[in-house]
Order: sequence, then C-alpha cells, then structure tokens
Amino acid sequence: MADWVTISSLATAGGTLVLAVATFSSVRSANRSARVAERSLLAGLRPILIPSREQDPVERIRFGDQYILTVPGHGGAVEEHEGNIYMALALRNGGTGLAVLHGWRASPRPYSLSDPGQARNEPPPDLSEFREQQLDLYIPAGETGYWQGALRDPQAPDYAAVQKAVRGEKLLQIDLLYGDNEGGQRTIVRFVISDWPGVEGERAYTTRYWNVDREDPR
Repeated sequence: MADWVTISSLATAGGTLVLAVATFSSVRSANRSARVAERSLLAGLRPILIPSREQDPVERIRFGDQYILTVPGHGGAVEEHEGNIYMALALRNGGTGLAVLHGWRASPRPYSLSDPGQARNEPPPDLSEFREQQLDLYIPAGETGYWQGALRDPQAPDYAAVQKAVRGEKLLQIDLLYGDNEGGQRTIVRFVISDWPGVEGERAYTTRYWNVDREDPR
C-alpha cells in the first residue's frame, strides 16, 4: 500500500525545491539585468576628454589677473610672466556625457614620447597631489572647451620643477581629474605638451587614462 504521507511530503519538498530554483534563477536574471541597465546608464553619462582638433576654434583664455593665453586647436600653451606660470589646454569631449573638471597637477615628463614601453607602465598619480579647480570648468558632450591652471607661489613644492620644464629643459605633462555631471566616473587623463615642427604653437597629446571609480579596461 502506498504511503501517502511520505509521497505527499516528497511532493511538497520537490515543489519547494523547484520554486527555490526558479526564484534563484529569477533573482540572478534580475540582478544581471540591473547591472546591464546600470552600465548602459553610466555609459550614457560618461565623458571622455581628448585634445581638440586642429580645425576647432582658437581658445582665448583669461586668468583672474587678466593675463590671457591663446590656444589653437589640438594645442596647449605654457607661459611664464612676472614669476607666474600660466598653463592651458584646448579640449574636446569625445564622450556622451557632460565633463566636469575637478582638479589638475603639472610635472616634468620623466621620459620622452618615443618610449612607449615607459608610457604603458606609468603608475596613476596620487589623488592627494591634485590641485582643486578654482572655477567650475565643464565641457558638453561632443563640444570643445579648455582647461586652465596657474602656479604663482615660487615656494610651492612643484613650482621649481614645472618652471624648468617651461624653460625647455623637459617636456611638461598635465594630469586632469574629471568626472560626469553626477560627480561619479572619475577619470585621470595625462596630457603632454610639446613643440610640433613646422606648426606655430605647441601641441597637446594624451598618453594615458586611469579610471578612479571603476576598474581600468587594461
């Protein structure tokens, strides 16, 4: 004779197991869908700062003391005047989100642009070394803009090193810390300013990008 109590218990247990498996699969699928949606949303907000193009408009950048730098497309400018060091970059936002600049740091380039191995192994700069932007600078998606910064205190730790680079002893590299308009997806991009044979002014190049709030793609 069939033991209906046992059969009923096994049937209940089997149903519970099937329900648990279905629930687990549903939760995994929902989590996966949520992650995909989040990545899509972040990608839509993500800015990517690159040098502007040669045909982009010239940027005339005025500092608080009324000093003006003129920067052509794809260019950078660095000038020393009355003990102050003025720096600027012409930028383009190649991403799909608004770029907001948070901070910057300038330093001499420790090696040349012709050494790709060294550039590939560059460590990311420490966030504590960045100077905060005094002005909120932003660049809309697909549009051009600029960055500006100045060193005015000869006693600042980085002043003497940057001054030597400005006077031609080494190339100057500028790291920009920026993010999206929500304050997230922070990224560091490294620009190098150098002469370009046969072209008036100096050119700006990107050598590395580092993600601050997410893993690097490399």
